[in-house]
Amino acid sequence: QVQLVESGGGLVQTGGSLRLSCAASGRTVSSYTMGWFRQAPGKEREFVAAIRSGGSTRYADAVKGRFTISRDNAKNTCYLQMNSLTPEDTAVYYCAVSPLSGAVTPTTRSLYTGWGQGTQVTVSS
Repeated sequence: QVQLVESGGGLVQTGGSLRLSCAASGRTVSSYTMGWFRQAPGKEREFVAAIRSGGSTRYADAVKGRFTISRDNAKNTCYLQMNSLTPEDTAVYYCAVSPLSGAVTPTTRSLYTGWGQGTQVTVSS
């Protein structure tokens, strides 16, 4: 069973940047797709970005061009670089892993089998 721990969240002003990290332990996740989701108060958890084992990435339209997902398989870690942040990005950000790493990048929450505890990102106006 894989354990995921997110870090790097915090309070930032509009236009600022944050870099989230997701450290995996318990097993190697190099063959897994790793993803980021977020959940704002009163809203459903939504897909943000994912990176497949081969490095292919996919982003939600709301973050495309501002966020960059990457991974370091040697460190069993995934990152989410977030730039040009706005108050609409305020949410708890969750890291997740999916065993699906084929031709289609999973974006549905139910396709991810392991989740972290989340890290809070707050963007002030």
